[in-house]
Amino acid sequence: MSTDSSHRASHFDTAEQQREAGKLGMWIFLATEIMVFGAVFTGYIVYRMQFPRAFALASDHLNLLIGGINTGVLLTSSLTMALAVHAAQVNLQRRLVLCLSLTALLGTLFMVLKGVEYYLDYRENLVPGLAFQPSEWFSAETRPEHVELFLVFYYVLTGLHAIHLTIGIVILLLLTVRAKQGRFSPAYYTPVEVFGLYWHFVDVVWIFLLPLLYLVATRTSLV
Repeated sequence: MSTDSSHRASHFDTAEQQREAGKLGMWIFLATEIMVFGAVFTGYIVYRMQFPRAFALASDHLNLLIGGINTGVLLTSSLTMALAVHAAQVNLQRRLVLCLSLTALLGTLFMVLKGVEYYLDYRENLVPGLAFQPSEWFSAETRPEHVELFLVFYYVLTGLHAIHLTIGIVILLLLTVRAKQGRFSPAYYTPVEVFGLYWHFVDVVWIFLLPLLYLVATRTSLV
């Protein structure tokens, strides 16, 4: 079993100090990620206020069913990630491996469903530059370029999220391998705990993306 000093770097006085430093480092990293997503969110909101009808019309063509299912998938993965951290804290090795594996599996399921959604978007001519028919979007209240603008934001935001999720899945697999090797214990579970912060952040980002992208038409109709 790991001891307090076996995983402590030489420049830390105690394992607890190292653990707190790791958490602080992750919070700082997440703050920079918030600025990245925040910049795109801000641009999206500005243009959405300028072209509400076009954004609502484009949003109405997104696959809300898959978006909703994926929301449930990610919320469940947050639960399994939290259970993984708890399992590491109380030295339940099998549960730790199981919860990490389930979290990776749920993340992979999200990506598979997202890939299916992107394919369906392509078939529906909802991909600017690849499959988009401007003539289908002309109306008295909308212009095709405004619809394209919404779709560009949709792919940028969901693409950024997918990149972060993919990185998370890779790290989860590495943590699972280390967990199987018995590398974590109540004395040392910092990597699992710190990564849990990252995974919950990715999930929270999606919770914002769902209403911003998929529910625009519903919200606009209520105004």
